[in-house]
Amino acid sequence: MAHTRIPSLNWLRVFEAAARVQSFARAAEILNMSAPAVSQQIRALEAHLGRHLFHRAPQRVTLTAAGAAFLPVVQHSLASVETTAAALFGGAEQTTITLQAVTLLAISWLPAKLAAFEAAHPRLRVDVICGESLADFRTILPGREPDLQIAFGSVTDFADTAEPFIRETLKVVAAPDIAGSIKTPGDLARHSLFEVSAHRSGWHQVLASCADIDLRAMGFRMTDTTPYALSLAAQGLGVALARAPASDKIVRVLGLHYCDVLQDVPGIQRYFFLQPGGGALSRPAALLKEWLLAGWD
Repeated sequence: MAHTRIPSLNWLRVFEAAARVQSFARAAEILNMSAPAVSQQIRALEAHLGRHLFHRAPQRVTLTAAGAAFLPVVQHSLASVETTAAALFGGAEQTTITLQAVTLLAISWLPAKLAAFEAAHPRLRVDVICGESLADFRTILPGREPDLQIAFGSVTDFADTAEPFIRETLKVVAAPDIAGSIKTPGDLARHSLFEVSAHRSGWHQVLASCADIDLRAMGFRMTDTTPYALSLAAQGLGVALARAPASDKIVRVLGLHYCDVLQDVPGIQRYFFLQPGGGALSRPAALLKEWLLAGWD
């Protein structure tokens, strides 16, 4: 027989409390209810499920086999609701700032900066949404509306309200053994060179100063993100371009080495602060922006 949805989620809260303390009377105290009300809601739940959940005794109750099987599911579900509510809405004394940032910046440069910001402002918490393409920053999904955005591109990609932020510098990186084997620019021809398709700055700029390099002879491999390119390089599969300072932390974490045989090259794009919707930033978001601007170096 098919069951309809459980009519009252409070039945589950009552069931979980009674099962945890093995007493309807004690559950009533915990939930600030009367013992008869607890017993009534348990009976209603059992009637709805068509199974007994408790063995009743004068001084205590114990779970039936069906009740014991049901309890972990109920506890997990209730805990999930509580933790999700806390993550989304915070406490009464806490304000959440939602920051949308390019993935590379979000996983490498930002974490330490945000941790320091939250330590200095205990009542503020920053949640991060990662984005990659310009479309990610122009398409805002319900429930994921950012208070502040940090996108990457060229000045012509954004509205006049965009504020320039970090510039990037291209640096050649590889796993230690490969980096040690690259003595001249020509040695790069023996390796796959990972190029990020979304960026306008890349290997053509880095290799432009090497007159004896034939770009047609190089083994370029296209990837869609810098983190992926760096991961491939860390696994010894080729050579990638780090984009300092945004990539500095992940380069260290992955154990990559810089190849000094080629000069660092300034990129032609940069990061920009965006104001979602074009309106004024909230005071907490403006405070976060000021903090990041002051500590970007």
